[in-house]
Amino acid sequence: MKALIIAEDFAGMRAQGAGLAEKAGFDWEFRAVRIHSPWNHMPARFWPSPLRRIDHIDCPDDTDVLISIGGTGGIIGAALSRKHNIPVVQIQNPRASLSRFDIVVANTHDGISGSNVLVSRNALHPVTPEKLALARSEWNSRLKLDQRPLLSVLTGGANGRFSFDPADAEQIATLLLEFMQRHDHQVVLTPSRRTGVEALDVLHRKLIPAGVRILTGAGAENPYMGMLACADMIAVTTDSVSMISEAAATTAPVLILPLPGRSARIGRFIDTLEKAGRIRPFSSDVEPWSAQPLDDTPSAAREMRQRLKL
Repeated sequence: MKALIIAEDFAGMRAQGAGLAEKAGFDWEFRAVRIHSPWNHMPARFWPSPLRRIDHIDCPDDTDVLISIGGTGGIIGAALSRKHNIPVVQIQNPRASLSRFDIVVANTHDGISGSNVLVSRNALHPVTPEKLALARSEWNSRLKLDQRPLLSVLTGGANGRFSFDPADAEQIATLLLEFMQRHDHQVVLTPSRRTGVEALDVLHRKLIPAGVRILTGAGAENPYMGMLACADMIAVTTDSVSMISEAAATTAPVLILPLPGRSARIGRFIDTLEKAGRIRPFSSDVEPWSAQPLDDTPSAAREMRQRLKL
């Protein structure tokens, strides 16, 4: 079985589509939605003839299902489904009629329901126990330099709901330094592509002299999966539903680093995982607790296959 993933070219969206496809046992290809000007200034649900407002997307003959992500991806996925008579599965609230899609996989915090809606507590993602085990074997000796527990820190960035400027980075650094004063942990931090240069400069200036390692890399040298796999605790900034969801798929306790701002949707997501006992607010005096992986992606993938009879 083969899936074609349709979305704007954001890492989080790509990961969600790949996660659903892989956990359903599908091969997959990704097609980025590239919008023509001036249509990028208008929500896709208002576009006339939406396939004419983007670069051409080819749909291979062996495609069994389309997986669309987000509002723009959903509109394009639905249009491709009608054009090629292929079922379409939408990830996230499409902010359009749910009847356009064969299945919608939404998060609890999206607050939508319907006969074709499957609900997941976490953002869909491709992290699996097998991938974590492989990353652990490759990264453990590189990340854990001694016998002390490892705190892995994952930072996001400003996203229209939360800020992450140099002053915010100062606050994050202060929280981490206070934690290190109370706990004898190794600390490794990796920024995302959304972590601003000026904020990252502050983190370098404040944290590296205290012994924090700040790691970046691409491809096989990207430390992200290794940091998930090897961590004894994980801290994630509150802006990233995707990174929090991937951290929650490990066995490490997950702590949420605050950022200024507010999002009702992300607030509901945080509340859901807190009530499940999977995450807690970051504080310098927090103690480790026994944590079990939380990941609804496999069950969503199984239900999707059953409903589509694939």
